Amino acid sequence: MTDIEFAWSALGGDPALLARMSTVVREGALAARLPVRELARACVGACALAAAELAARRAGLTEVPAVRVDDGAVATAFTGERHLLVDGRAPVAFAPLSRFWRTADGWVRTHANYPHHRARLLSALGLPDDADTPDGTDTVSAVGAALAERPALQAEEAVYAAGGLAVAVRTPGAWAAHDQAGALADVPLVERVRPDTAPARVPEPLGGTPLLPAAGLRVLDLTRVIAGPVATRTLALLGADVLRLDAPQLPELPGQQADTGFGKRSALLDLATDRARLEDLLAAADVVVTGYRPGALDRFGLAPEALAERRPGLVVAQLSAWGSAGPWAHRRGFDSLVQAATGIAATEGGTTGRPGALPAQALDHGTGYLLAAAVLRALTEQSSEGGTRLVRLSLARTAAWLTDGSGPGPRGAEEYDGPDRWLTETDSPLGRLRHALPPVSFAQGPTGWTRPPGPWGADAARWS
Repeated sequence: MTDIEFAWSALGGDPALLARMSTVVREGALAARLPVRELARACVGACALAAAELAARRAGLTEVPAVRVDDGAVATAFTGERHLLVDGRAPVAFAPLSRFWRTADGWVRTHANYPHHRARLLSALGLPDDADTPDGTDTVSAVGAALAERPALQAEEAVYAAGGLAVAVRTPGAWAAHDQAGALADVPLVERVRPDTAPARVPEPLGGTPLLPAAGLRVLDLTRVIAGPVATRTLALLGADVLRLDAPQLPELPGQQADTGFGKRSALLDLATDRARLEDLLAAADVVVTGYRPGALDRFGLAPEALAERRPGLVVAQLSAWGSAGPWAHRRGFDSLVQAATGIAATEGGTTGRPGALPAQALDHGTGYLLAAAVLRALTEQSSEGGTRLVRLSLARTAAWLTDGSGPGPRGAEEYDGPDRWLTETDSPLGRLRHALPPVSFAQGPTGWTRPPGPWGADAARWS
């Protein structure tokens, strides 16, 4: 089974529709030891096919529009945050303390892009949070010295206990023996649940072009960082009214907001103190997408069961780092940390003696496009069968797919000669943006977003 066949099957798609997809294979795109290009192509292709399928259903077409996936567009989008420029300037991607560190017996990977994660890392290591030079040199040296004295697993546990983020770099074999890997062993790539038999929701028929399969649908976006925002950015591309909500006390990185905010509105809402506003939004939502640890939002009435009871027929999409079961299910995590834990970093490091990294945040981006695809397929199924729908994905399960991959696919007749042809510029309230074009494409479909990103949290917490 090819990667696209596997992904489409995991989404519950009709295998006959795969004949509607064509691929432009480009050598050199997302080059890695692991089959990253194949995974990326499959995730985007499955998303585009799901979009075309829903568009055909809503427009009453007798045939699903043709889908074309170009490795060049996919590779550029998967590295989009690295190509982003705001008024000619590149945002900071990783903070100085987000990196690999040598430990007493191996390596550990930390994530400290957010101020609160940085403070917790330093606290766990017994270091002050105020002694730093403008380039972070003093603190980097101090963290390096502190971690060099500790075994990797001890450092991992100490930092997590303090609420920070650090993961020991494991080999594939070490991860396979870990209880969390065992918990994921029987979990499908895309978990799909229909908890009830609520009446079918039938959106208004589509007319004219471009075909926007998500037009008229309201998506409440409770996600952060890359994977979840990529999913909701894709739904916005396809016509959805996407409202992203963030807690006022949790800062966002400006570069991430600029890169993943296309097509959306961004509002701040304290879920603990403004439940009435949240309930008003939920009452009119068609899709709710969450990207927090499993159970983290349950106290706000956002557990899937609670949502299904209050809003029958809703599509609930959940994303997590480590999965919904197992000893790590409730741990925080990011793409770079999942790469470190699951053996990807060790594999990509090869024989260098140092851990390596994928050529993109491929777990984030791949899972994001799969999450959008799962929502689209749920909407298609729901339009005829009804029922509230729950779809659930995790970065760690996507990592398992990548590391179990069969290797490189067909060779391409063309070379990937860089991202330039798949980059464009857009004026926005944030400034002039250079950014990647959307890789999701099908005949008569949209070619870009109708709304540029705006300042984080600047919109009202209400539907347009």
